[in-house]
Order: sequence, then C-alpha cells, then structure tokens
Amino acid sequence: MAAKLGGGDDDAIVDINITPFVDIILVVLIIFMVTATYIVAPSIKVNLPDAATGESTESSSLGLSLTTDGKLHLNGEETTEEALRSFIRQERQRVDEVTCLIAADAEVSHGRVVWLIDLVKQEGIAKFAINIDPATVEAGQDG
Repeated sequence: MAAKLGGGDDDAIVDINITPFVDIILVVLIIFMVTATYIVAPSIKVNLPDAATGESTESSSLGLSLTTDGKLHLNGEETTEEALRSFIRQERQRVDEVTCLIAADAEVSHGRVVWLIDLVKQEGIAKFAINIDPATVEAGQDG
C-alpha cells in the first residue's frame, strides 16, 4: 500500500511500497537473461595437458573465394590456378600447418567448388573449411 487516504489526518507515510523496486529488478533480470545467451560463445571446453618440452607451431590461413563470373580470389585478390598452387607451396615450406577457408557464391556450380577442394588437397593441404551463412542455410532451399 502506498499511502492511506483518509480524512483530514496529517499522518506520516510509514508503509514502504516495494512494488516498483521489484518491477525494476525483474526487468533487469529479464534483460540479463536475454543478453547472457549472446555473450557466451558456443564452444567445447577442453583441459589441455601441460608439457615442459612443448613447442609452438606456426600456422597459416588462406582465404579462397569463387565468384559467379568464375574468378578465383586468394585473400581478397584475384588469382589464377597456377599462382594459387605456387602460393600454397611457398606457404607449406614457410609454416608447419596451412588451413584454407573456401567461400563460394550460391550461384557457383558444385563442380567448381569440388575442383577447388581437389586443387587444395593436391597441394597437400588436409585442413580446409567451407564458409557458409548459417542464417540462409535451410534444407531444400537455395541461399
């Protein structure tokens, strides 16, 4: 109860109304619960063992893209098949591990993507990933 409305009494308000306080706390709790799901990144927690003799390994990532007009891009710059093969060989000599991230427009044919994956594997790269847009990927629909 907020205040007692009565006759002409000039009594002091002695009751504390905590309803607005509870409302504010509930709103803050709801905001916290909704935003907490975006803050926490989905991951698998792994407790890796320690070793006194461990050495760090260098790795390299290559970004490969296929466009609808048939052009091949390496790290954002247009390239050819021969130049890509040469670059991959140089990277494999320079670093221990090379990873490729392959992106292709939705209109690029499946055969062209398979060709690029085959090219990467021929040059000795076993680790590659295909870049997707998870918001547009649904069964039975084109991106």
